[in-house]
Amino acid sequence: MTDLTHIRNFSIIAHIDHGKSTLADRLIQLCGGLSDRELKEQVLDTMDIERERGITIKAQTVRLTYKAKNGETYQLNLMDTPGHVDFAYEVSRSLAACEGSLLIVDASQGVEAQTLANVYQAIDNNHEIIPVLNKVDLPAADVERVKEQIEDVIGLDTSDALMVSAKTGLGVPDVLEALVHRLPAPHGDQTAPLKALLVDSWYDAYLGVIILVRVVDGVLKPGMKIKMMAKGSVYPVEQVGVFTPKRETLPALYPGEIGFFTGGIKAVADCNVGDTITEDKRAALEPLAGFKPSVPVVFCGLFPVDAADFEDLRESLGKLRLNDASFQFEPESSAALGFGFRCGFLGLLHLEIIQERLEREFNLDLITTAPSVVYKLYMTNGEVIELHNPADMPDVMRIAKMEEPWIKATILVPDAYLGSILTLCTERRGVQLDLTYVGNRAMAVYRLPLNEVVFDFYDRLKSVSRGYASFDYQMDGYEEGQLVKLSILVNAEPVDALSTIVHRSHAESRGRALCARLKDLIPRQLFKIAIQAAIGGKIIGRESISAMRKDVTAKCYGGDVSRKRKLLDKQKAGKKRMRQIGNVEIPQSAFLAALKMSED
Repeated sequence: MTDLTHIRNFSIIAHIDHGKSTLADRLIQLCGGLSDRELKEQVLDTMDIERERGITIKAQTVRLTYKAKNGETYQLNLMDTPGHVDFAYEVSRSLAACEGSLLIVDASQGVEAQTLANVYQAIDNNHEIIPVLNKVDLPAADVERVKEQIEDVIGLDTSDALMVSAKTGLGVPDVLEALVHRLPAPHGDQTAPLKALLVDSWYDAYLGVIILVRVVDGVLKPGMKIKMMAKGSVYPVEQVGVFTPKRETLPALYPGEIGFFTGGIKAVADCNVGDTITEDKRAALEPLAGFKPSVPVVFCGLFPVDAADFEDLRESLGKLRLNDASFQFEPESSAALGFGFRCGFLGLLHLEIIQERLEREFNLDLITTAPSVVYKLYMTNGEVIELHNPADMPDVMRIAKMEEPWIKATILVPDAYLGSILTLCTERRGVQLDLTYVGNRAMAVYRLPLNEVVFDFYDRLKSVSRGYASFDYQMDGYEEGQLVKLSILVNAEPVDALSTIVHRSHAESRGRALCARLKDLIPRQLFKIAIQAAIGGKIIGRESISAMRKDVTAKCYGGDVSRKRKLLDKQKAGKKRMRQIGNVEIPQSAFLAALKMSED
């Protein structure tokens, strides 16, 4: 076992694209975790989607062995974390398992919104933070300005900040020395009863559930029986080990170490992230603090295109839920789409990633309904209910008032684009709380209704700022609003998958825009189709798709007009009958277009 004073547990935190995964690659390379032949770029981003999109979605752990300049050998447990706001929960779990953090800031971009959010999470976990300025070899790098920003905005001392280029490897050996000398060692008692924090879990087709743990006290070794303190379930430990980043089995895991174990665990529900694992015979008296459960903020329905895939979808969601603790689901049914699941996500990117993973990893064809947030309905009989699905909204006469969730958003943007950002926030019913300057960049703090942010706020923010604005948010309570249910009718039949809840002031424009969009997306049929937007019983917008027509009068050469009229009337009667029994197939692209509603 390694002496506790020679162990360092740290996570790498930063805004998106500031170089976390690239620095992790260099650290693995310098410590000899992989040979040059095995090393590829972003080696810890193992999912196809991560590699294609160039983002980290899952936090990954690696154990490295480092021989310091003073001749001592140290064990470094590195956790590479995501940068996007939708995966902030992954970051919070990783930070709970570590004692220190490397804060990476791009020397050309400076401090961004997510940099702030992640630093505050690290400070909440009492971390020792080492500032690292990355990409110092770029011509646009301005080290002094960025140092000043870190001191002004975050309040961290940058006199001993490290200058590195993760891409070329410049300055990376200094990072390893700083980890060893500036971060604290973990505490733990090897003789005490076992106490380990369940950090993450995922499903392996051969081994069952693999559980990632941080051992706090005691020893975890094969053959012992462990107990999950929250669930009370007991399992035998089959193998324990670490990732170097290859999977490697070990005889035991000691205090301060981060590693994995397997125990033939088949039930997904038994592995609660943040649970405390202890020995069955010699149990710990009280559990570890764990983490706050994640609260989904965006809900949408996922339905299989083929109803026969329902059971496959249930199983696939269960496996994904194991791998992503912030994702939740429950069964629901819809008149138009059949049986499916109501799923909760941390944001739209999270929704997109989950949907893509289901289609790729489990070969499912899915229909996604319009995303919505959780509303609180205060009924006239004094009851309070939570509304996840706009299609379930009760009769308006029974609702006394309706509250919607609000967020507190922090936006950092270069001065040149500030005007268009403020206009965008005002359009979205935002209330300005604060506006300060950091060098030539403005930091605007707004309260916004989550309903307005969920659809396409992030895309619009990037387009009006030419990609320079960064955005982070946290939940900020509920507030009463003038909200109405906007229904879409196709041939006088309501399509519950497209119904949404909107603010009264935006209802008409949104309804008309959606009708116009659907007119282009629904293919023409042999009969005329009416697309209508309605609030309650009042129609506020309409578009018509004209019927495909065969030229039935082609065979008439001259003669009496009544011959043509007779043929046209016959065609008209046939179309009328067809319309009564005809069914309009709405393609998947039409549902997705409803999500991408932009108000250009």
